[in-house]
This record gives sequence, C-alpha cells and structure tokens, in this order.
Amino acid sequence: MRAATELETDLRELEAQLRKLEAEYNMFFAGQLPRPPWETRSAVEQALKRLDRHAATKGSSVERFRLQTFRWRYQTFVDLWDRGVRAREEGRPGPFASRGRVPSKEVQASSDRIVYVTVFNDPMDELDKLQELYERLTNLRRELGKPQVPFHRFAGLVRDQVKTLKEHGAPEVAFRVAVSHGKVVFTARALKGSATP
Repeated sequence: MRAATELETDLRELEAQLRKLEAEYNMFFAGQLPRPPWETRSAVEQALKRLDRHAATKGSSVERFRLQTFRWRYQTFVDLWDRGVRAREEGRPGPFASRGRVPSKEVQASSDRIVYVTVFNDPMDELDKLQELYERLTNLRRELGKPQVPFHRFAGLVRDQVKTLKEHGAPEVAFRVAVSHGKVVFTARALKGSATP
C-alpha cells in the first residue's frame, strides 16, 4: 500500500510539473522568456521514465491509465511546441504566432463557408490530424478576432466527443470548422458508414 501511495503522490507532482511546463512554454512563445524551458522539460521527461518503471511493477490499473494520459498529453504538447520553435527559427508564423490585428468588417461579414473537415477513429493515435484541426480552428478564431483555446482543452474536448459518439455506435467521428454569420462554428458528427461528410 505504501508504494501505491508514493506513486499517487508522484503522479500529482508530475501533473503539477506538466502545468508548469505548459505555462513556461506559453510565456516563451509570448516573448516573456528568452529561451524554451529546457530544464523543466528535461525534469518532466525524467519523471515520466521513472514513473514508467515504477508503475509497470507496482502501479494499479488506474494509476497506469493516469500515467498513460499524462504521457499522451506531454507528447502532444512536445510535438506542438517543437513545431512552434521550428517555425520561429525559420521566420514563419507557427501555431503560437500572434497576429495582433483587429478583424475588418469585411472579414466579420464574410459569407458562410466550411474551412476544414476531418474524421477521427482515435485522436490519441492520430496526433497529426489533431494538430492540423487545432491549427485550422485557431487560425480561423484569430482571423475573426476570437481568443485562442489552449491546446490541452481542445484535445480533451475532441477526445471526449469521439469517445461519447463511439459509445453510441459511431465507427468514426467527423469534425467540421466553419464560419456562419461571422462566427466560428466547430461541430462533431457521428458517421454511420465510412464515407466522409
């Protein structure tokens, strides 16, 4: 029982470290830190490796699931952060670029349109598609002067929507990013067959 208690404490510390790492990367991309938070990232990586070994032998299934969720969340963030750093080094606007412009009346009054559609079976195994969907939605929200949604909240929403609709018998779930009456519309729809919407 003592080992399980220790593992639970370690998992809570890992969760706090992940939140700190996310905040530090947000500060870096906002220009408040001179360089990426390599030390915090290294500490999180080492904690994940140590907990992997510990959970494999002494962890309960619930603790192993929590650790897997933290590992997925960390890897998703790392992929996004690395893309942002690469884009910055290459002088391109990346997923964290702030355009800081006020949308014009013409943009706000633009006609309804579908911006992007994609289909998921399991977002945790389709990170490239998840990041592409996030970037398309974020770019559209920026274009229309809407605030950015944190990636972890977005990823959780997509994962939960897919899970819920699959529990109701959908083999796949389609997500659509659109503009309607000058507003961002983000919808999920269960697919009955294999055809995309």
